[in-house]
Amino acid sequence: MEEWRQCGRWLIDCKVLPPNHRVVWPSAAVFDLAQALRDGVLLCQMLHNLSPGSVDLKEINFRPQMSQFLCLKNIRTFLKVCHDKFGLRNSELFDPFDLFDVRDFGKVISALSRISHHSIAQIKGIRPFPSEDTALNEDDVYRSLEELADEHDLGEDDIYDCVPCDDDGDDIYEDIIKVEVRQPMIRYMQKMGMTEDDKRNCCLVEIQQTEAKYYKTLEDIEKNYMIPLKQVLNPQEMVAIFVNFEDIIRVHFALLRAIDMNMVSGGSGLGKIFLDFKERLLIYGQYCCHMENAQKTLEELIMMREDVKIKVEECTMKVQEGKFKLQDLLVVPMQRVLKYHLLLKELLGHSADRPERQQLKEALEAMQDLAMYINEVKRDNETLKKISEFQSSIENLQVKLEEYGRPKIDGELKVSSNVNRTKQDRYIFLFDKVVIVCKRKGYNYELKEIIELQSYKMSDDPMNNRDMKKSSGKM
Repeated sequence: MEEWRQCGRWLIDCKVLPPNHRVVWPSAAVFDLAQALRDGVLLCQMLHNLSPGSVDLKEINFRPQMSQFLCLKNIRTFLKVCHDKFGLRNSELFDPFDLFDVRDFGKVISALSRISHHSIAQIKGIRPFPSEDTALNEDDVYRSLEELADEHDLGEDDIYDCVPCDDDGDDIYEDIIKVEVRQPMIRYMQKMGMTEDDKRNCCLVEIQQTEAKYYKTLEDIEKNYMIPLKQVLNPQEMVAIFVNFEDIIRVHFALLRAIDMNMVSGGSGLGKIFLDFKERLLIYGQYCCHMENAQKTLEELIMMREDVKIKVEECTMKVQEGKFKLQDLLVVPMQRVLKYHLLLKELLGHSADRPERQQLKEALEAMQDLAMYINEVKRDNETLKKISEFQSSIENLQVKLEEYGRPKIDGELKVSSNVNRTKQDRYIFLFDKVVIVCKRKGYNYELKEIIELQSYKMSDDPMNNRDMKKSSGKM
Protein backbone atom coordinates (compact mmCIF):
# COMPACT_ATOMS: atom_id res chain seq x y z
CA MET A 1 0.00 0.00 0.00
CA GLU A 2 1.31 3.47 -0.90
CA GLU A 3 2.71 5.53 1.96
CA TRP A 4 0.14 8.32 1.54
CA ARG A 5 -2.72 5.78 1.84
CA GLN A 6 -1.15 4.44 5.03
CA CYS A 7 -0.91 8.03 6.28
CA GLY A 8 -4.63 8.50 5.61
CA ARG A 9 -5.49 5.36 7.58
CA TRP A 10 -3.19 6.51 10.40
CA LEU A 11 -5.06 9.84 10.59
CA ILE A 12 -8.31 7.88 10.80
CA ASP A 13 -6.86 5.89 13.70
CA CYS A 14 -5.93 9.24 15.30
CA LYS A 15 -9.63 10.18 15.01
CA VAL A 16 -9.12 13.28 12.89
CA LEU A 17 -10.58 11.78 9.72
CA PRO A 18 -13.87 9.85 9.67
CA PRO A 19 -13.59 6.12 8.80
CA ASN A 20 -15.37 6.66 5.46
CA HIS A 21 -13.29 9.66 4.35
CA ARG A 22 -12.52 9.81 0.63
CA VAL A 23 -8.83 9.05 1.23
CA VAL A 24 -9.73 5.38 1.80
CA TRP A 25 -11.97 5.08 -1.24
CA PRO A 26 -10.59 2.80 -4.00
CA SER A 27 -10.75 5.78 -6.36
CA ALA A 28 -8.81 8.05 -3.98
CA ALA A 29 -5.80 10.04 -5.19
CA VAL A 30 -2.96 11.51 -3.14
CA PHE A 31 -4.36 15.01 -3.76
CA ASP A 32 -7.46 14.06 -1.73
CA LEU A 33 -5.22 13.69 1.32
CA ALA A 34 -3.23 16.84 0.51
CA GLN A 35 -6.42 18.87 0.11
CA ALA A 36 -7.72 17.66 3.48
CA LEU A 37 -4.52 18.79 5.23
CA ARG A 38 -3.74 22.06 3.41
CA ASP A 39 -5.39 24.40 5.91
CA GLY A 40 -3.55 22.91 8.91
CA VAL A 41 -6.71 22.29 10.94
CA LEU A 42 -6.55 18.49 10.95
CA LEU A 43 -2.83 18.50 11.71
CA CYS A 44 -3.38 20.61 14.83
CA GLN A 45 -6.34 18.45 15.82
CA MET A 46 -4.15 15.35 15.41
CA LEU A 47 -1.48 16.72 17.78
CA HIS A 48 -4.21 17.63 20.26
CA ASN A 49 -5.62 14.09 20.12
CA LEU A 50 -2.19 12.50 20.60
CA SER A 51 -1.13 14.90 23.35
CA PRO A 52 -4.06 16.80 24.91
CA GLY A 53 -3.02 20.33 25.84
CA SER A 54 -0.06 20.45 23.44
CA VAL A 55 -2.01 22.74 21.12
CA ASP A 56 -3.93 25.79 22.32
CA LEU A 57 -7.23 25.19 20.54
CA LYS A 58 -8.15 28.86 20.87
CA GLU A 59 -5.25 29.66 18.55
CA ILE A 60 -6.59 27.42 15.79
CA ASN A 61 -8.77 28.82 13.03
CA PHE A 62 -11.13 25.90 12.43
CA ARG A 63 -12.68 27.38 9.29
CA PRO A 64 -9.99 29.43 7.54
CA GLN A 65 -11.77 28.94 4.20
CA MET A 66 -9.86 30.82 1.47
CA SER A 67 -7.54 32.77 3.78
CA GLN A 68 -3.88 31.99 3.08
CA PHE A 69 -2.98 34.01 6.18
CA LEU A 70 -5.09 31.83 8.50
CA CYS A 71 -4.10 28.54 6.84
CA LEU A 72 -0.39 29.35 7.17
CA LYS A 73 -0.93 30.40 10.79
CA ASN A 74 -2.46 26.98 11.53
CA ILE A 75 0.40 25.18 9.77
CA ARG A 76 3.02 27.20 11.68
CA THR A 77 1.27 26.34 14.94
CA PHE A 78 1.49 22.66 14.00
CA LEU A 79 5.19 22.94 13.12
CA LYS A 80 6.02 24.76 16.37
CA VAL A 81 4.35 22.06 18.49
CA CYS A 82 6.13 19.35 16.49
CA HIS A 83 9.44 21.04 17.29
CA ASP A 84 8.79 22.06 20.91
CA LYS A 85 6.68 19.14 22.16
CA PHE A 86 7.61 16.23 19.91
CA GLY A 87 11.28 17.18 19.52
CA LEU A 88 11.40 17.07 15.72
CA ARG A 89 14.27 19.02 14.17
CA ASN A 90 13.56 21.69 11.58
CA SER A 91 15.26 19.49 8.99
CA GLU A 92 12.71 16.77 9.76
CA LEU A 93 9.78 19.11 9.20
CA PHE A 94 8.70 21.18 6.19
CA ASP A 95 8.12 24.76 5.11
CA PRO A 96 4.50 25.95 5.53
CA PHE A 97 4.27 26.50 1.76
CA ASP A 98 5.36 22.90 1.14
CA LEU A 99 1.89 22.00 2.40
CA PHE A 100 -0.26 25.04 1.57
CA ASP A 101 0.93 25.18 -2.05
CA VAL A 102 1.65 21.42 -1.99
CA ARG A 103 5.18 22.16 -3.26
CA ASP A 104 6.70 19.15 -1.47
CA PHE A 105 4.00 16.90 -0.06
CA GLY A 106 6.56 14.13 0.36
CA LYS A 107 8.13 16.15 3.20
CA VAL A 108 4.73 16.44 4.87
CA ILE A 109 4.18 12.68 4.71
CA SER A 110 7.70 12.10 6.05
CA ALA A 111 7.09 14.43 9.03
CA LEU A 112 3.80 12.71 9.85
CA SER A 113 5.54 9.34 9.66
CA ARG A 114 8.09 10.51 12.23
CA ILE A 115 5.25 11.61 14.53
CA SER A 116 3.56 8.21 14.10
CA HIS A 117 6.75 6.55 15.43
CA HIS A 118 7.11 8.98 18.35
CA SER A 119 6.67 7.53 21.84
CA ILE A 120 3.72 9.88 22.48
CA ALA A 121 1.88 8.34 19.53
CA GLN A 122 3.01 4.81 20.35
CA ILE A 123 1.50 5.05 23.85
CA LYS A 124 -1.90 5.45 22.18
CA GLY A 125 -1.47 2.03 20.59
CA ILE A 126 -1.81 3.40 17.05
CA ARG A 127 0.16 1.49 14.43
CA PRO A 128 2.80 3.74 12.82
CA PHE A 129 3.50 4.03 9.11
CA PRO A 130 4.95 3.19 6.67
CA SER A 131 5.04 -0.58 6.87
CA GLU A 132 8.16 -2.46 5.77
CA ASP A 133 6.73 -3.46 2.40
CA THR A 134 6.12 0.14 1.27
CA ALA A 135 7.75 1.33 -1.95
CA LEU A 136 10.76 3.47 -1.08
CA ASN A 137 10.46 6.08 -3.84
CA GLU A 138 7.12 7.78 -4.35
CA ASP A 139 8.42 11.14 -5.60
CA ASP A 140 6.59 10.78 -8.92
CA VAL A 141 3.27 10.56 -7.09
CA TYR A 142 3.71 14.05 -5.60
CA ARG A 143 5.02 15.94 -8.65
CA SER A 144 1.74 17.22 -10.11
CA LEU A 145 0.18 18.28 -6.80
CA GLU A 146 1.21 21.94 -6.97
CA GLU A 147 -0.62 22.37 -10.27
CA LEU A 148 -3.67 20.64 -8.83
CA ALA A 149 -3.56 23.02 -5.87
CA ASP A 150 -3.67 25.94 -8.30
CA GLU A 151 -6.75 24.44 -9.95
CA HIS A 152 -8.56 23.57 -6.71
CA ASP A 153 -8.91 26.31 -4.11
CA LEU A 154 -9.56 25.26 -0.53
CA GLY A 155 -13.14 26.49 -0.69
CA GLU A 156 -14.11 24.19 -3.55
CA ASP A 157 -14.14 20.87 -1.68
CA ASP A 158 -15.94 19.69 1.43
CA ILE A 159 -12.73 19.62 3.46
CA TYR A 160 -14.59 20.72 6.58
CA ASP A 161 -16.75 17.60 6.61
CA CYS A 162 -14.23 15.97 8.95
CA VAL A 163 -13.89 18.94 11.29
CA PRO A 164 -16.19 19.36 14.31
CA CYS A 165 -18.99 21.70 13.30
CA ASP A 166 -22.49 22.76 14.20
CA ASP A 167 -24.16 19.61 12.85
CA ASP A 168 -22.22 17.35 15.22
CA GLY A 169 -24.72 18.02 18.01
CA ASP A 170 -27.73 16.90 15.99
CA ASP A 171 -27.49 13.22 16.97
CA ILE A 172 -27.08 14.20 20.62
CA TYR A 173 -30.14 16.44 20.42
CA GLU A 174 -32.26 13.72 18.81
CA ASP A 175 -31.16 11.21 21.45
CA ILE A 176 -32.01 13.51 24.35
CA ILE A 177 -35.23 15.03 23.01
CA LYS A 178 -36.97 11.82 22.03
CA VAL A 179 -40.73 11.88 21.44
CA GLU A 180 -42.75 8.84 22.45
CA VAL A 181 -45.84 10.05 20.59
CA ARG A 182 -44.47 9.15 17.16
CA GLN A 183 -44.41 5.33 17.26
CA PRO A 184 -47.94 4.85 18.65
CA MET A 185 -49.25 7.39 16.15
CA ILE A 186 -47.46 5.70 13.26
CA ARG A 187 -48.95 2.32 14.22
CA TYR A 188 -52.38 3.93 14.54
CA MET A 189 -52.02 5.58 11.14
CA GLN A 190 -51.02 2.31 9.51
CA LYS A 191 -54.02 0.56 11.03
CA MET A 192 -56.77 3.17 10.88
CA GLY A 193 -55.47 6.10 8.89
CA MET A 194 -55.18 9.68 10.16
CA THR A 195 -57.18 12.80 9.47
CA GLU A 196 -55.54 16.21 9.12
CA ASP A 197 -56.73 17.03 12.64
CA ASP A 198 -55.01 13.88 13.93
CA LYS A 199 -51.77 14.92 12.24
CA ARG A 200 -52.12 18.46 13.57
CA ASN A 201 -52.61 17.15 17.11
CA CYS A 202 -49.57 14.94 16.68
CA CYS A 203 -47.50 18.02 15.75
CA LEU A 204 -48.83 19.94 18.74
CA VAL A 205 -47.98 17.11 21.13
CA GLU A 206 -44.50 16.87 19.63
CA ILE A 207 -43.87 20.58 20.19
CA GLN A 208 -45.11 20.36 23.77
CA GLN A 209 -43.24 17.16 24.64
CA THR A 210 -39.95 18.20 23.09
CA GLU A 211 -40.13 21.59 24.83
CA ALA A 212 -40.73 19.85 28.16
CA LYS A 213 -37.79 17.51 27.61
CA TYR A 214 -35.58 20.37 26.49
CA TYR A 215 -36.44 22.40 29.59
CA LYS A 216 -35.68 19.37 31.79
CA THR A 217 -32.29 19.06 30.07
CA LEU A 218 -31.58 22.72 30.83
CA GLU A 219 -32.52 22.14 34.47
CA ASP A 220 -30.29 19.05 34.63
CA ILE A 221 -27.32 21.02 33.29
CA GLU A 222 -27.92 23.83 35.78
CA LYS A 223 -28.42 21.51 38.77
CA ASN A 224 -25.76 18.91 38.00
CA TYR A 225 -23.09 21.03 36.27
CA MET A 226 -23.42 24.76 36.79
CA ILE A 227 -24.02 24.76 40.54
CA PRO A 228 -21.36 22.12 41.42
CA LEU A 229 -18.74 23.64 39.09
CA LYS A 230 -18.97 26.97 40.92
CA GLN A 231 -16.92 25.22 43.62
CA VAL A 232 -13.88 24.96 41.33
CA LEU A 233 -14.37 27.68 38.69
CA ASN A 234 -14.22 31.45 39.12
CA PRO A 235 -17.01 33.71 37.75
CA GLN A 236 -15.08 34.53 34.56
CA GLU A 237 -14.56 30.84 33.79
CA MET A 238 -18.23 30.10 34.46
CA VAL A 239 -19.32 32.79 31.99
CA ALA A 240 -16.80 31.56 29.41
CA ILE A 241 -18.31 28.06 29.55
CA PHE A 242 -22.01 28.69 30.16
CA VAL A 243 -22.31 32.18 28.59
CA ASN A 244 -25.94 33.31 29.27
CA PHE A 245 -27.29 29.85 30.14
CA GLU A 246 -29.26 31.12 33.15
CA ASP A 247 -31.11 33.63 30.94
CA ILE A 248 -32.00 30.82 28.52
CA ILE A 249 -33.45 28.74 31.37
CA ARG A 250 -35.67 31.63 32.47
CA VAL A 251 -36.98 32.19 28.95
CA HIS A 252 -37.84 28.52 28.48
CA PHE A 253 -39.54 28.26 31.85
CA ALA A 254 -41.93 30.94 30.62
CA LEU A 255 -42.20 29.47 27.10
CA LEU A 256 -43.05 25.96 28.35
CA ARG A 257 -45.64 27.36 30.74
CA ALA A 258 -47.28 29.32 27.91
CA ILE A 259 -47.31 26.23 25.64
CA ASP A 260 -48.81 24.04 28.38
CA MET A 261 -51.57 26.55 29.11
CA ASN A 262 -52.37 26.91 25.41
CA MET A 263 -52.56 23.14 24.88
CA VAL A 264 -55.36 22.96 27.46
CA SER A 265 -57.51 24.99 25.05
CA GLY A 266 -56.54 22.98 21.95
CA GLY A 267 -53.28 24.66 20.90
CA SER A 268 -54.88 27.18 18.56
CA GLY A 269 -52.82 30.04 19.99
CA LEU A 270 -49.40 28.43 19.55
CA GLY A 271 -48.47 30.75 16.71
CA LYS A 272 -49.07 33.82 18.86
CA ILE A 273 -46.87 32.37 21.61
CA PHE A 274 -43.87 32.08 19.29
CA LEU A 275 -44.52 35.56 17.92
CA ASP A 276 -44.57 36.92 21.46
CA PHE A 277 -41.35 35.11 22.39
CA LYS A 278 -39.34 36.03 19.29
CA GLU A 279 -37.61 39.00 20.94
CA ARG A 280 -36.78 37.03 24.08
CA LEU A 281 -35.28 34.20 22.02
CA LEU A 282 -32.76 36.61 20.47
CA ILE A 283 -30.51 35.88 23.46
CA TYR A 284 -29.51 32.72 21.58
CA GLY A 285 -27.38 34.88 19.30
CA GLN A 286 -24.97 35.54 22.17
CA TYR A 287 -24.97 31.90 23.28
CA CYS A 288 -24.46 30.38 19.85
CA CYS A 289 -21.62 32.65 18.75
CA HIS A 290 -19.67 31.80 21.93
CA MET A 291 -20.53 28.08 22.03
CA GLU A 292 -17.43 26.86 20.20
CA ASN A 293 -15.16 28.92 22.43
CA ALA A 294 -17.04 27.61 25.48
CA GLN A 295 -16.30 24.02 24.46
CA LYS A 296 -12.61 24.81 23.90
CA THR A 297 -12.35 26.60 27.26
CA LEU A 298 -13.91 23.64 29.03
CA GLU A 299 -11.56 21.16 27.33
CA GLU A 300 -8.52 23.24 28.26
CA LEU A 301 -9.58 23.54 31.90
CA ILE A 302 -10.16 19.78 32.10
CA MET A 303 -6.69 19.12 30.68
CA MET A 304 -4.83 21.70 32.75
CA ARG A 305 -6.56 21.34 36.13
CA GLU A 306 -7.10 18.05 37.94
CA ASP A 307 -9.76 19.51 40.27
CA VAL A 308 -11.87 20.59 37.28
CA LYS A 309 -11.41 17.22 35.58
CA ILE A 310 -12.54 15.29 38.67
CA LYS A 311 -15.53 17.57 39.28
CA VAL A 312 -16.71 17.41 35.64
CA GLU A 313 -16.44 13.60 35.61
CA GLU A 314 -18.37 13.48 38.87
CA CYS A 315 -21.10 15.72 37.42
CA THR A 316 -21.28 13.75 34.17
CA MET A 317 -22.47 10.60 35.94
CA LYS A 318 -25.49 12.50 37.27
CA VAL A 319 -26.78 13.61 33.84
CA GLN A 320 -28.23 11.09 31.38
CA GLU A 321 -26.39 8.38 33.39
CA GLY A 322 -23.06 9.63 32.04
CA LYS A 323 -24.05 9.08 28.42
CA PHE A 324 -23.06 12.57 27.28
CA LYS A 325 -20.17 14.84 28.18
CA LEU A 326 -20.78 18.47 29.12
CA GLN A 327 -19.05 19.47 25.87
CA ASP A 328 -21.81 17.60 24.02
CA LEU A 329 -24.64 19.04 26.09
CA LEU A 330 -23.50 22.62 25.43
CA VAL A 331 -24.53 22.12 21.79
CA VAL A 332 -28.15 21.21 22.63
CA PRO A 333 -29.47 24.80 23.10
CA MET A 334 -28.32 25.80 19.62
CA GLN A 335 -29.85 22.65 18.14
CA ARG A 336 -33.16 23.35 19.88
CA VAL A 337 -33.58 26.95 18.82
CA LEU A 338 -32.83 26.01 15.20
CA LYS A 339 -35.60 23.38 15.30
CA TYR A 340 -38.52 25.72 16.02
CA HIS A 341 -39.09 26.77 12.42
CA LEU A 342 -39.07 23.11 11.33
CA LEU A 343 -41.65 22.16 13.95
CA LEU A 344 -43.89 25.08 13.01
CA LYS A 345 -43.54 24.32 9.30
CA GLU A 346 -44.84 20.80 9.88
CA LEU A 347 -47.70 22.11 12.02
CA LEU A 348 -48.61 24.68 9.37
CA GLY A 349 -48.72 21.92 6.75
CA HIS A 350 -51.55 20.24 8.66
CA SER A 351 -53.49 23.43 9.44
CA ALA A 352 -54.84 24.31 5.99
CA ASP A 353 -58.41 24.96 7.14
CA ARG A 354 -57.66 26.31 10.59
CA PRO A 355 -58.60 29.90 11.49
CA GLU A 356 -55.17 30.42 13.12
CA ARG A 357 -53.31 29.51 9.90
CA GLN A 358 -52.23 33.09 9.15
CA GLN A 359 -50.86 33.50 12.66
CA LEU A 360 -48.97 30.21 12.34
CA LYS A 361 -47.53 31.40 9.05
CA GLU A 362 -46.29 34.60 10.70
CA ALA A 363 -44.83 32.57 13.57
CA LEU A 364 -43.00 30.34 11.09
CA GLU A 365 -41.52 33.40 9.38
CA ALA A 366 -40.51 34.79 12.79
CA MET A 367 -38.66 31.58 13.72
CA GLN A 368 -37.02 31.47 10.28
CA ASP A 369 -35.85 35.05 10.87
CA LEU A 370 -34.54 33.99 14.28
CA ALA A 371 -32.53 31.14 12.74
CA MET A 372 -31.09 33.50 10.12
CA TYR A 373 -30.23 36.04 12.82
CA ILE A 374 -28.38 33.43 14.90
CA ASN A 375 -26.39 32.22 11.91
CA GLU A 376 -25.57 35.80 10.96
CA VAL A 377 -24.39 36.63 14.49
CA LYS A 378 -22.15 33.55 14.44
CA ARG A 379 -20.68 34.58 11.08
CA ASP A 380 -20.14 38.14 12.26
CA ASN A 381 -18.32 36.90 15.36
CA GLU A 382 -16.07 34.65 13.26
CA THR A 383 -15.39 37.55 10.89
CA LEU A 384 -14.43 39.88 13.75
CA LYS A 385 -11.98 37.27 15.07
CA LYS A 386 -10.42 36.99 11.63
CA ILE A 387 -10.16 40.79 11.25
CA SER A 388 -8.56 41.03 14.70
CA GLU A 389 -5.85 38.58 13.65
CA PHE A 390 -5.20 40.55 10.46
CA GLN A 391 -5.04 43.79 12.45
CA SER A 392 -2.45 42.50 14.92
CA SER A 393 -0.19 41.13 12.17
CA ILE A 394 0.15 44.35 10.11
CA GLU A 395 2.75 46.84 11.33
CA ASN A 396 2.23 50.61 10.97
CA LEU A 397 -1.51 50.16 10.51
CA GLN A 398 -3.22 53.21 12.00
CA VAL A 399 -6.80 52.43 10.96
CA LYS A 400 -9.35 49.88 12.16
CA LEU A 401 -9.87 47.16 9.55
CA GLU A 402 -13.41 46.45 10.73
CA GLU A 403 -14.43 49.80 9.24
CA TYR A 404 -13.71 48.46 5.75
CA GLY A 405 -16.33 45.72 5.67
CA ARG A 406 -15.88 41.98 5.46
CA PRO A 407 -12.59 40.36 4.41
CA LYS A 408 -12.95 38.63 1.05
CA ILE A 409 -9.62 36.99 0.33
CA ASP A 410 -5.92 37.37 1.09
CA GLY A 411 -2.75 36.08 -0.49
CA GLU A 412 0.52 36.78 -2.25
CA LEU A 413 0.90 38.37 -5.66
CA LYS A 414 3.38 40.35 -7.71
CA VAL A 415 2.83 44.08 -8.11
CA SER A 416 4.23 45.93 -11.10
CA SER A 417 5.47 49.49 -10.58
CA ASN A 418 4.11 52.18 -12.94
CA VAL A 419 7.48 53.93 -12.81
CA ASN A 420 10.06 51.31 -13.77
CA ARG A 421 7.82 48.27 -14.41
CA THR A 422 9.73 46.17 -11.89
CA LYS A 423 7.74 43.44 -10.16
CA GLN A 424 7.66 43.24 -6.38
CA ASP A 425 6.32 40.54 -4.05
CA ARG A 426 3.39 41.83 -2.03
CA TYR A 427 0.73 40.39 0.25
CA ILE A 428 -2.78 41.78 -0.05
CA PHE A 429 -5.87 41.68 2.14
CA LEU A 430 -9.01 42.34 0.10
CA PHE A 431 -11.97 43.84 2.00
CA ASP A 432 -15.35 45.11 0.80
CA LYS A 433 -14.08 48.69 0.58
CA VAL A 434 -10.27 48.54 0.33
CA VAL A 435 -7.22 46.53 -0.63
CA ILE A 436 -4.52 46.49 2.05
CA VAL A 437 -1.14 46.10 0.31
CA CYS A 438 1.67 44.80 2.52
CA LYS A 439 5.20 43.48 2.39
CA ARG A 440 5.97 40.24 4.19
CA LYS A 441 8.18 40.76 7.25
CA GLY A 442 8.83 37.37 8.81
CA TYR A 443 5.48 36.11 10.04
CA ASN A 444 4.09 39.65 10.10
CA TYR A 445 3.46 42.28 7.44
CA GLU A 446 4.55 45.86 6.83
CA LEU A 447 1.84 48.17 5.49
CA LYS A 448 2.70 49.65 2.09
CA GLU A 449 -0.55 51.10 0.79
CA ILE A 450 -4.31 51.21 1.31
CA ILE A 451 -6.25 51.32 -1.96
CA GLU A 452 -9.87 52.47 -1.66
CA LEU A 453 -12.05 50.55 -4.10
CA GLN A 454 -14.81 53.10 -4.61
CA SER A 455 -12.93 54.48 -7.64
CA TYR A 456 -12.18 51.05 -9.14
CA LYS A 457 -14.10 48.31 -10.85
CA MET A 458 -13.38 44.78 -9.65
CA SER A 459 -13.76 41.73 -11.92
CA ASP A 460 -12.93 38.03 -11.77
CA ASP A 461 -11.49 36.71 -15.01
CA PRO A 462 -11.79 32.90 -14.89
CA MET A 463 -10.29 32.54 -18.40
CA ASN A 464 -6.92 33.88 -17.27
CA ASN A 465 -7.10 32.63 -13.69
CA ARG A 466 -4.76 29.66 -14.10
CA ASP A 467 -2.12 31.60 -16.04
CA MET A 468 -2.29 34.43 -13.54
CA LYS A 469 -1.63 32.04 -10.67
CA LYS A 470 1.44 30.66 -12.40
CA SER A 471 2.97 34.05 -13.07
CA SER A 472 1.74 36.13 -10.16
CA GLY A 473 1.47 33.76 -7.23
CA LYS A 474 -1.59 32.64 -5.26
CA MET A 475 -4.24 35.09 -4.20
